[in-house]
Amino acid sequence: MGKGAMDSQSSKVQQAKGFDDAKSLNIDEISQHIMPHLLNMYGLRATAKDFEIYAPEATFEDPLMLAQGVKQIKSAFYALPKVFSESEIVEYTLKANSTAPGNVEVLIDNKQHYKIFGRDVDLVSLIKLKMEKGKIVRHEDWWDKKPLKNRETVKLPLVGRLAEITRRGSMLITHALMGFGKDPNN
Repeated sequence: MGKGAMDSQSSKVQQAKGFDDAKSLNIDEISQHIMPHLLNMYGLRATAKDFEIYAPEATFEDPLMLAQGVKQIKSAFYALPKVFSESEIVEYTLKANSTAPGNVEVLIDNKQHYKIFGRDVDLVSLIKLKMEKGKIVRHEDWWDKKPLKNRETVKLPLVGRLAEITRRGSMLITHALMGFGKDPNN
């Protein structure tokens, strides 16, 4: 390994360590730590390395799916190219709030573009990330910036519970179809 590659690797380790240990929030470090991976995932270019930003027990939830654990999160994002011919976050702003020592909530106000069956679909979204010790433990994608329907956010808890069960079932079917989170051979 050349000196430049070693210096670069050392810099990345220091940057990640600085992010994990930061007492004050540095939005640039947070952005550099997670955004390239999220842009790959939403942009149909996800690789196994992109999912290293998640804690092993992390969850991902959007209006269609509820994934539990990194393997199911992989299945959710590896399924995107099977559904969409184009997908990307075209514009975003990022905000971060410290919620406790070592814990950060990241809000990514964004516009997403998809192409399905030859039709363009543009979507305004709010991605909410709960991070602990530099890893994502909860990833929510609120389409049209509306909270996800669950037993806590709807008037009738039974309706919310039904929405949760539907998202969970959708995820389990997707997980099975996508090889149970197996990384594709790129």
